[in-house]
This record gives sequence, structure tokens and C-alpha cells, in this order.
Amino acid sequence: MTNIYTWVIDSLDCIPSAEGQSNVVSNVHWRVNGTDGTYNSTVYGTQSLTYISKSLFTPYDKLTKNQIVAWVQEAMGAEQVASIQTNLDNQIIILANPPIITPPLPWLA
Repeated sequence: MTNIYTWVIDSLDCIPSAEGQSNVVSNVHWRVNGTDGTYNSTVYGTQSLTYISKSLFTPYDKLTKNQIVAWVQEAMGAEQVASIQTNLDNQIIILANPPIITPPLPWLA
């Protein structure tokens, strides 16, 4: 089964005013959750965004989660997004197959 990744946007930091626009998103606090259906893993971080003057601007109250996730992934680049997914995959592998365990002491069993 292929792991499933879900992006979560926790909060947005904004510049109050830039070139006549209000609440211009400058930082995105994100999490990515991974699951194989049994085990779950999470990676979190912050991605800065750069406002480009005279570009298409979406008012803050019209932003969507999908739009923000697309901005974050574009700012990161495909290699970093793939690295996040690999990190989540590795966490799930370790959860499913722990490299170290702590069984009960044999004389207490």
C-alpha cells in the first residue's frame, strides 16, 4: 500500500500592508502527516514566501488551503517535497519495524 500524505496549514504570518495590499502572506506554518493506514508520522516546518509586486494577488479572506499548499510546495521545490515524503516514509518504517525494543525482564515475566 502506498503511503498517504496530508498537508495541514497551522497558521499564516502576514505583512499588514504591502504596495496597497492588506494581509500579505509572508510565512506559512505547515505540517505534513503521513500514514500507511496503520502507522502515522508527522513533519512540520515554516516556509517563507516572497510577495512579487504587480503579480496576481488573492485577498486574505479568499485564500484556500489548496492555494497555500501549492505556494509552499512551489517555494520549497519538488526535491524538498520529495525529501519530506521520504522522511515520513522512514518514520513509518521505523514504527512498523522498530530497530530497538525493550522487552520485559525475563525474571519478572
